[in-house]
Amino acid sequence: MKNIIFFGDSLTAGYGLPAAASFPARIQEKLDAASLAYRALNYGVSGETSAGGRQRLPGVLARHAPDIFVLALGANDGLRGIAVRETVANLRHILAEVRRQFPAARLVLAGLQVPFDLGPLGVPGLTRYAQEFGGLFRQLAEAENVAFVPSLLAGVLGRPELNLPDRVHPNAAGQHLLAANVWAVLEPLLPVVA
Repeated sequence: MKNIIFFGDSLTAGYGLPAAASFPARIQEKLDAASLAYRALNYGVSGETSAGGRQRLPGVLARHAPDIFVLALGANDGLRGIAVRETVANLRHILAEVRRQFPAARLVLAGLQVPFDLGPLGVPGLTRYAQEFGGLFRQLAEAENVAFVPSLLAGVLGRPELNLPDRVHPNAAGQHLLAANVWAVLEPLLPVVA
């Protein structure tokens, strides 16, 4: 049995939903339906920043050797207005550490955007920050030569019917779309790893 580690925040954890409704659980359903011998391991922690993920990583890697590692962190950095360079440094460190310990593992980075109405309110240059933040993921994926999900929240962001009342976290239907967004990039990697 091979391991796919989903390493993220509340979006990965499936905040406000049963564990079976999270997008990693939906990915497991797709794996099972295709009779692929993978375990989707959900290491999403609500409220996690990229710095918190960097600190948490060694414990996760000590428990499970990833064959595929999906990094979906940064949303909380964006909402808090953390400097983009800090987010980049933390995400780069996480990718490098997984690569160092597990050179054969395939790496996937999920892109995110900061909606203007939920970003760090009161910060001068919010529009510029949101653009810089949104661009960091593609640039990092290209620089690190990792598979890239252009937008984890594509089709969900800004659609009230696909989000919980907080307008931040996807509901069960929204999690299905997150799973589809990730699966589009993940599925082609599976035969390579098998």
